[in-house]
Amino acid sequence: MKKILRYLRSSLGYLYVCFKWVILAALVGCVVGPFGAMFGLALNKATALRTADPRLIYLLPLGGLVIVFLYQHFDPDGGGSTNQIFVAVREHKPLSLRTAPLIFVTTVITHLFGGSSGREGAALLLGGSLSGQIGRRLQLEARDCRLMTMCGMAGAFSAVFGTPLAATVFTLEVVDVGSMQYAALLPCLISALIGVWISSGMGLAPTAFAVADYAAPTPGNLIRVLLLGLLLAALSIAFCEVIHAAPKLYKKLFPNAYLRVVVGGALIIALTTLLGTTDYNGAGANVIAAAVAGQAVPYAFLLKMLFTSITLGAGFKGGEIVPIFFTGATFGCAVAPLLGLAPGLGAALGMVALFCGCTNSPLASCCLAIEVFGGQNIELFALACAVSYMMSSYFSLYREQHFLHSKLRVVGVQRVHGKWSETDSDAEN
Repeated sequence: MKKILRYLRSSLGYLYVCFKWVILAALVGCVVGPFGAMFGLALNKATALRTADPRLIYLLPLGGLVIVFLYQHFDPDGGGSTNQIFVAVREHKPLSLRTAPLIFVTTVITHLFGGSSGREGAALLLGGSLSGQIGRRLQLEARDCRLMTMCGMAGAFSAVFGTPLAATVFTLEVVDVGSMQYAALLPCLISALIGVWISSGMGLAPTAFAVADYAAPTPGNLIRVLLLGLLLAALSIAFCEVIHAAPKLYKKLFPNAYLRVVVGGALIIALTTLLGTTDYNGAGANVIAAAVAGQAVPYAFLLKMLFTSITLGAGFKGGEIVPIFFTGATFGCAVAPLLGLAPGLGAALGMVALFCGCTNSPLASCCLAIEVFGGQNIELFALACAVSYMMSSYFSLYREQHFLHSKLRVVGVQRVHGKWSETDSDAEN
């Protein structure tokens, strides 16, 4: 009888926690979903305006001055970096509420005037800031505020990009590589599903591509994909290093933040004029679509890396994920035929595997492949991601990302003298 009572009390406790987080996650999704949709629609509008009037690019240095002014006066310590959200999750400290409007406005400015950046990194900050403040207003404990921040990340990422499963797993996987907080699975997924439902209702279309080329997982194709994964791992290292080196070089050459952003804007204007195309300004969604369809300029991936590093290094805002998609898709499209793969399939593999190598999130990358490309060739996507993840070593797009386990050896956990510690399985055997 006592066992039955203990079981009932335990079950009621689980039901209470489940009900609590379903309600809180739904609340977060209802809040960040509309903001994420408005953010995505605003970026689409900014891109449309810039496309209609290419002369707007000449205002990029002026837009940069506005961005620097806003951050120096309203968020001098944060800086609008995606690393802020990693620190907030790890240290159980909600982001300031001003983070949301700042990243919203400054990312739209960057896209409107032709800076090369993405949107998902900004969406993580937007969602995490809003949801963390909800937790604080509800006077939740620090650990619960942490989970609220994660719900906001998943909800906003899903609302902007239209991939709830990838958004959920990415949120669980990316902060501490090797440790997934499964307790956050249900609330993050609920927030992500509500976020994408709201954004779809507001007219923001999810990101999706159709890959016409199918390749069976034959031994020959597996070897080709493995080789492509190796090349993408090397490219991910190069991408991360270029993105990290650019701001250091700017600060060394131009210590003044206002001068840095003006120089960066001028460089983007000069390169755009020299090339005679706006393909490398903004997010470049049209180039990604063309690459998946099998058409890409062979050196486009190099130019996108250059444009993005100049833009973000100078102090403009946005995310790095869509530029990663652009770089991976154009690289895969150009290299795949050399390995005996169809260019469209190579572009899709490149887009997902480069994302994996740069963010060290293989499970989220596989989910992304399913949601964006419909699940075809999933075996090949998984192989490319696995290779890219392992061979990209410990390089990361995010400075605050932590690696909790080795990429090269399997480790176990054992209890020694009352404490848990890792054990090397190779040594045990």
